[in-house]
Amino acid sequence: MPDSQTSASRGRVRIARGASPWLLPTVATAALSLVRSRRSRGAAVVAVPATALAAGMLWFFRDPERQISQGRVISPADGVVQSIMPWKDGRTRVAIFMSPLNVHVNRAPLSGEVTSVEHIPGGFVPAFNKESENNERVVWHFDTELGDIEMVQIAGAVARRIVPYIPQGTKVEQGDRIGLIRFGSRVDIYLPEGVDVAVEVGQKTVAGVTRIDRD
Repeated sequence: MPDSQTSASRGRVRIARGASPWLLPTVATAALSLVRSRRSRGAAVVAVPATALAAGMLWFFRDPERQISQGRVISPADGVVQSIMPWKDGRTRVAIFMSPLNVHVNRAPLSGEVTSVEHIPGGFVPAFNKESENNERVVWHFDTELGDIEMVQIAGAVARRIVPYIPQGTKVEQGDRIGLIRFGSRVDIYLPEGVDVAVEVGQKTVAGVTRIDRD
């Protein structure tokens, strides 16, 4: 029988760090319009879409607790595997597309040390488009037992803000929260040469749960 405290912890959902610039004004507008709706017909009209938008924001910025899976490399993102591509240097890139319905908090794919966090300016092409490789992005490098692991958070047409949670030099455990991408976007992870991919194109992934590599 599972420990009750462990089960409760896994069931908890909190709000993602970095959500406040979007969430607070939306919730405040909804609350104010609901209070004023008793006296004002105009406020009542505003209250319905404002409340719906606030509920949508709360859903989008959810950050559920996860039981982290065992495995050498686990998914850094919730979403769908968009592509699996061999790279010229022998690595394999696994691209995970995140829709607005996914949890947008990203997690460390392996335990190790963050050796680099680089923000690269760029465009805002839809994340499922090939040209999105030139989008605004944050490139991470982790020093792990498999060597250097590269992960890239890519902004999309709507997602125009990537919020790293931790700086260079931080030691992380597999599955730790490392950053947030606001709204639909993409996360790429590069597996080292000799590491086989366990997922397939079109497969759904869960950050901290789905194993990316195969023994």
